[in-house]
Amino acid sequence: MSKAFVAGVGMVPFAKPGASLPYNEMGAAAGRLALADAGIGFDALQQAYVGYVYGDSTSGQKAVYALGMTGIPVFNVNNNCSTGSTALFLARQAIESGAADCVLVLGFEQMKPGALGTVFDDRPSPFEDFDRAAEALVGMPDLPLALRYFGGAGLSHMQKYGTPLEAFASVRAKASRHAARNPLALLRRELTVDDVMHAPVLWPGVLTRLMACPPTCGAAAAVLVSERFARTRGLRADVCIAAQAMTTDRPDTFDSQDMMKLVGYGMSQTAAQLVYEQAGIGPEDLDVVELHDCFAQNELISYEALGLCAEGEAAAFIARGDNTYGGKTVTNPSGGLLSKGHPLGATGLAQCFELTQQLRGQAEQRQVPGARVALQHNLGLGGACVVTLYQQV
Repeated sequence: MSKAFVAGVGMVPFAKPGASLPYNEMGAAAGRLALADAGIGFDALQQAYVGYVYGDSTSGQKAVYALGMTGIPVFNVNNNCSTGSTALFLARQAIESGAADCVLVLGFEQMKPGALGTVFDDRPSPFEDFDRAAEALVGMPDLPLALRYFGGAGLSHMQKYGTPLEAFASVRAKASRHAARNPLALLRRELTVDDVMHAPVLWPGVLTRLMACPPTCGAAAAVLVSERFARTRGLRADVCIAAQAMTTDRPDTFDSQDMMKLVGYGMSQTAAQLVYEQAGIGPEDLDVVELHDCFAQNELISYEALGLCAEGEAAAFIARGDNTYGGKTVTNPSGGLLSKGHPLGATGLAQCFELTQQLRGQAEQRQVPGARVALQHNLGLGGACVVTLYQQV
């Protein structure tokens, strides 16, 4: 089996809903950037995997056809917020199995303002079981779905470990400092802990508006190739996917009666363990991490799920500055979803873009010194989690 190498990446600046190009134009632009970065034309591609959540079937073809129409397979992927990384997972499998030597992975989203909602309300929702569990555990039925789930997970951590609200505010402030160095991020104004604490309250004592990521439009892409293809074409092969795992919910998501488990703590923990075992390393070997911080609460609990610190020690991890430059593991140097934005289908590929730039030493003001090993964590409720380990070759 061949390792999958990241030969090219591309990303367009993320924008607020209504301020972006249409999804197909954003997607095509990101695809062109990835192809140019790889140094190949569209005719070299053998397959394309395209991720989006809000869009009609074959929206992937609409974006890809602007790049070329060579008749290659185009796979449309939808797996909630983990969509982009699910497309990456499938593309990596195609390369490693020998089914293809050169594939495009593309993710985009054209979102509407406001909280996420149900599109198809004439049939059973995939969140019915999650809603019942959340109602029993935390109530708050008037809150939008994502706020109730992730705010509830943060509340669970506060009750279990005595975590102060200021810890979540510190995560958001850190995200803003990182995003200030990222020209592709949506929100680049630096925030203080006080700014976050005094933002409009969404859930008293649990969540302020600045602890939630904004709905965003955007696109990102990657070109994956086999070692043989890179060698024969003279392409760069300095970043490889060393290990990857995808998990879905198990019975304890509901049976544990724990909001952290309901939002994917168990999926994240299992996927991370599988990746560490595949690669023969541990979390202490990581230099940089892009994790799924759709809410500051989820970044904090993900530190523990991914093994960056022990369970119950996330607040201390944050207080020591171990999640930023000069600390133990730089997390979300891009600014993360909280500041960079979260166009659902593009998020996983935007994480891939950032970590590839870091391992190439091309992240400019965001560069993590000496970065050689990078971890990506992308989570979707409903549910799926993809954890990917990249290494500099």
